[in-house]
Amino acid sequence: MNSHAFAALAHIPILVFPVGPIPRAAFEKYAAEIRTFDSIRLGDIPAGMKDERARFMPNPLSSGYLYLSYPSHPPPPRHMSLSLFRPSHFTLGIIGVAACSSSYSLASALEQFENTVLDIFPEGSTFPLAKVCLAFEDEESAGSTGLGDTLPGIVSIPSVMGNKKLYIGTLLADLCSHILAELGRVYHVLESPIGNEYLNSALFPTLPSPSEMPLSLSSGNLGYPSYSSQPELESSGLATSGIQIKRSSTAGPGISHTASLIQRQTTLGPPAVRKRISAIGAVSSHGRLYKVLGDFFLLAGRTEDASLWYAEAIVLFKTGQDPVWHGSVLEGMATVFVLDAWSAGQGLQSSVSNNGIKEPWADIYDQLSQSIALYQKAPAPSEPSQDHSLLALTYCTAVMRQTSLLFCTWSTKGWGALAFASMLQPASTSYTQKTTSDNSWTNLERISIVSGVSRSQIANTVSQAHGPWLLHLGPHERLNILQSMATIYSSLGYKRKEAFILREVISCIMDLIVCGREENDLSRKSDVGSANTGNRSENGDEVSAVGKGAVGVRQNEILEGNQSILKLLVRACKVLGVDLEAVGVATATDGNSSEAGGRDSNGFAVEDLEGLADAARESFGWPELQVGVIREAIATALDPLAVARISLSALRTMHSVLASSDQYHLYQTAGRALAAMRRRGEAPAVEYWAGNPIMSLALSPLALHRLPIENPFSILTAKSSATNSLLSGIIDPFLYNPRKSSGPQSKNLIVQDEPIELTITLRNPYVFDLEIQSISLSTTGVEFESSPVSALVIPPNTLYSITIIGTAKTRGTLVFRGCIVQAPWGAPREFLLPVPTDADQNLFARRQSAVRCESGRTKYWGLDSLPWEKDGRRLSTLLPSLKNPPQFLQCVVVPEQPLLRIRWTSLTHGAVMLYNGEESTIRLTLENISALPIDFIRLSFEDSTIGPAQEALSEGELSVFETYETEYDLLHRKAFSWRNEKEITNILPNQKVVLSVTCVGKVGCAYGTVHISYSQVNRGHEEQVPVPEVFYTRQLSYPVTVTVYHMLECHDMRLMPMIDVDYDDISPRASNSVIHLLPEVDDPKEWCLFAIDVRNTYGLPFEVTFEREQAGTEIAAVSSTVPPGSMSRIMLPVKKFRLSDDQISQPIPTLSDRQFVVGKSKLSIEEEQAQRELFWYREELLKIVSARWKETNGDRHGDLSLRQQRLTLPMLKALRTDVVQIDLTLIVDNPDGSPQELDYSRGKYIASPNEMLYLRVEVANSSLLPLAMTLDLIFDPAEQVLSEGVLSSIAIGKVKPDETKAVEVPLCFLCTGRFEIGAEVRIMGTSKGSRASASRICISVREDG
Repeated sequence: MNSHAFAALAHIPILVFPVGPIPRAAFEKYAAEIRTFDSIRLGDIPAGMKDERARFMPNPLSSGYLYLSYPSHPPPPRHMSLSLFRPSHFTLGIIGVAACSSSYSLASALEQFENTVLDIFPEGSTFPLAKVCLAFEDEESAGSTGLGDTLPGIVSIPSVMGNKKLYIGTLLADLCSHILAELGRVYHVLESPIGNEYLNSALFPTLPSPSEMPLSLSSGNLGYPSYSSQPELESSGLATSGIQIKRSSTAGPGISHTASLIQRQTTLGPPAVRKRISAIGAVSSHGRLYKVLGDFFLLAGRTEDASLWYAEAIVLFKTGQDPVWHGSVLEGMATVFVLDAWSAGQGLQSSVSNNGIKEPWADIYDQLSQSIALYQKAPAPSEPSQDHSLLALTYCTAVMRQTSLLFCTWSTKGWGALAFASMLQPASTSYTQKTTSDNSWTNLERISIVSGVSRSQIANTVSQAHGPWLLHLGPHERLNILQSMATIYSSLGYKRKEAFILREVISCIMDLIVCGREENDLSRKSDVGSANTGNRSENGDEVSAVGKGAVGVRQNEILEGNQSILKLLVRACKVLGVDLEAVGVATATDGNSSEAGGRDSNGFAVEDLEGLADAARESFGWPELQVGVIREAIATALDPLAVARISLSALRTMHSVLASSDQYHLYQTAGRALAAMRRRGEAPAVEYWAGNPIMSLALSPLALHRLPIENPFSILTAKSSATNSLLSGIIDPFLYNPRKSSGPQSKNLIVQDEPIELTITLRNPYVFDLEIQSISLSTTGVEFESSPVSALVIPPNTLYSITIIGTAKTRGTLVFRGCIVQAPWGAPREFLLPVPTDADQNLFARRQSAVRCESGRTKYWGLDSLPWEKDGRRLSTLLPSLKNPPQFLQCVVVPEQPLLRIRWTSLTHGAVMLYNGEESTIRLTLENISALPIDFIRLSFEDSTIGPAQEALSEGELSVFETYETEYDLLHRKAFSWRNEKEITNILPNQKVVLSVTCVGKVGCAYGTVHISYSQVNRGHEEQVPVPEVFYTRQLSYPVTVTVYHMLECHDMRLMPMIDVDYDDISPRASNSVIHLLPEVDDPKEWCLFAIDVRNTYGLPFEVTFEREQAGTEIAAVSSTVPPGSMSRIMLPVKKFRLSDDQISQPIPTLSDRQFVVGKSKLSIEEEQAQRELFWYREELLKIVSARWKETNGDRHGDLSLRQQRLTLPMLKALRTDVVQIDLTLIVDNPDGSPQELDYSRGKYIASPNEMLYLRVEVANSSLLPLAMTLDLIFDPAEQVLSEGVLSSIAIGKVKPDETKAVEVPLCFLCTGRFEIGAEVRIMGTSKGSRASASRICISVREDG
């Protein structure tokens, strides 16, 4: 039963305890049957007493109840001063439970029962008021226990009795009848003058024993009539009407409301006024007497009479002379109100809440608030006594009663039958536990809205009990109050307030333990039910009493109490963000498996991987408070092992906030605690506590010339391709290939019987030197030999790396699972170091991103801000869990491999200097220094130009034309090459060979590397089953520093129609070698002029030669010497040509066969076609024209690249043969009338002014389709030319393939000067503005023409 139940003032406490040698199970069974009776109807109480004992007896037809409670312990003797002030606080009845058998008779049970009662309650004590011993017959000894004997004070219950519960209820009713009768006798003493004087003698008075009462005052009828429940007032007192008016007006809050609620008619009439023999109360007030009378009526279940006498007491307490008793009266009236409400609304099946202005429990709450205020302003006792602690207990009890009112209303979702039942008998219903079992914020707030009582209101009410009042309570009372407060806070969901109170609960428990140790009397009285059973310590352990100075030996080591205290510590610290169970006791000490750490391999790996996101987790709680809690926990822990675990747990989880002194203290405390246990003969081994010391486990990379490389056997038969070597980084045909990123990672390859090094990075996050007793590798797979590292000391706050050397003895797969570490005082533990996959890393990145994203953005309140709570809310539902088994560091042990070295090279300091386009030969001398022959050798090359080109290609941002040029440069202009691949096939052990590598000067190449891959492929002496699909090579690299001088640059390439070339300008700008090529130009319309500027940026002259090799023409070359710092223009006639439509419609190729998913340029169809046409004509031009250079005064020579030049649309028109050929001719009539062509000299006609001429335009169709054409003529200047007819859109008609049509136009030049005539032919049906062909002529008009 909860001692702080709201209706505890109306409960009759009955103590049930075992008597004699009764089994514990049997006692619990019988006691449970007794405790099922929490109330007894007043009509079931037997009556029949006629003296003063009948004062509180109920009427036979009463409908009320007596409420029973069953405390587990009687109140302490220091509470005897409250016997009259708070009678419900004391044990009013005692029931002894005995089990009778043939060896244990009723007389023995009765004697044991009487002795136990005397031990609990000293002789002469007022309580208990009634007692009875129930003797239950043992079923095995039925009929031989002597239950037929009748002894006063003991009741036998046979085992054959059918309905024992009914009989027990009758016995309880009889016991309650005796209790009520004794209450009448107590009040009979109090209503005497001397009793009233004793009642008003102190703040908490007590009655003396009958032997101490004065004889003259202890006899005679000096008080009120025994059978009346109303006080008889003297003639000088208040009149009858005055009493009625005073009661209705000043009785206090809740009296009239109670009468209106229950609408019950009291049977008490107005008191009759008669003379009194003596003036009772002449010296002392009647208020306390009325209050006691109301308490007795409340215990008797007669709420109407209790309410009446409480009202009379309030009238007298209004003077304010007795605030403590006044406050107690208000508590009793509040209890009466609830009992009456329970009787009136007992039929309700659910709770209701009042939606009106005032809650139905508001009056009760106000009464209790007034009572608490009266207790607060009570004057302090003038003499040092226990009254101050009792006053504090009374105050705290009132606060808990007011809290119980609000909490019961809140937990039952409103004012109603469930609330009444919870306030009367909290243990009789589990509805409150069911309602508050869900501590979610939503459920708790929903309960607050439904009930009308807020959680903060309950918490503010119960917080009144915390403060200075607790300091004046005894240790047991303080523990009881704090326990109830912690329960309230826990049910309200205020976990942090609960943790704060639990810390004080632990402090009280430790005070009791210390006080118990300081007591010298080991033979003090034991708890209830353990009398005369031997000496026991305070926690129940049997001890043997020995002389002073001797050692007390504990005969029965019981650790349940210690474990319970530790559980409270863990619960309180968990709320504050401190994990005291981070370090447990090791379950295994071999350390050879992951179970040494308490986890399996898969689970451990997943937890370790998920722990990578902890770095982004923000801190929780106040470090100062957490450190203080750790100190309290260490001081509280009674077990050395618990002290060690708490200290090591704090070091493991809070080292980042612990000061240096605290870390040293915790480390030393744990060491002393474990040393003490070892001295006691125990050898505990705790789990590894220093966190995860292994930061990383890495395989030290082998030297590059010793590193084995895996290759498939297919490369032995496949032809070497430059594409595979140079475009290795971009051979994937897709710009983005998701399967490529999810492919297997590269293997770690090591060679059999060759030593390897593994680097282990350790971390010490503490301020003291961390000692590692031993650390070794945990491997699976092939045999691996290594030596563990012992006696390792890691300096404070540092990362410490160690190296372990080992050798793989056989070929196969070697797996490094992690390391086995053993710390001081700990068991060996295997730390697994899985290698996260790409999916795992993606998951960790998402988790860390989510944590960083929500950190500071989302506000979590209460315990939702705990790191593990926030992680569960954010990540457990958003991110998938890792279900794949972990992957560890794996190494493939390959067979023994040969070893090659470079003995000599032809380069000095590995450097070579070249001109751009120049070739040179590098000779390398190789030597086989192993005992294995080499039958496979292959060379590959790298240079500084390959990487940027491959990167640009892989990004995919280049245009189609730029991509082609980049790939062409990689494939056809290599900086290094091996042209004699078949000159070397085998290298025997200790044999030397010479390799020749060709190096070409390439602008931008600063360095390069020659890679020589070699292996022993044919191993006929080794039988391998199955036949391997791969073989392993080693690679020897030789770096070369390259210096390339960029001396010649080509600029401003042009293509001009020969018809537009002014021969007068050629001679002064071009070299003399081009002059002899001009006679080859038979028809200027079919030729164009290739011109380019060559600049010499070097300090020496160079001879430049451009060569033309074109079908249908002879090979022609033009040479020119370019002086240093000068620029020369090279001109070369090139015959026009036209590519087929099929060729120019083909897309621009990619040499790596890559697939372009999305085009980067937004070109129209016409623009794309024009781009393709420019590309193919440029490629054809570069095939026709080539260039080379040579030192003027030396033998060094090379090629000059023209691929940096671009072809424009005007150049294309000059290079390409038109679809329509236009021939313009000026004709003049001879004197004889015959037509004659004008003189044509040096690219222009010679004419005379004012002479009639004819312009003849011949149009020829060179295509395969007939074309309908129009002609446009353009004269410049037009105002000085006189012509006949129209000059635009002259219809030519349809011209068939290879057909020519002519148009003649008469004209006359009106003045001298330079004139130009242009002709444009347009094809009808095409877009406006597009022309098929154009031509022009120049005319020089002069007088002498």
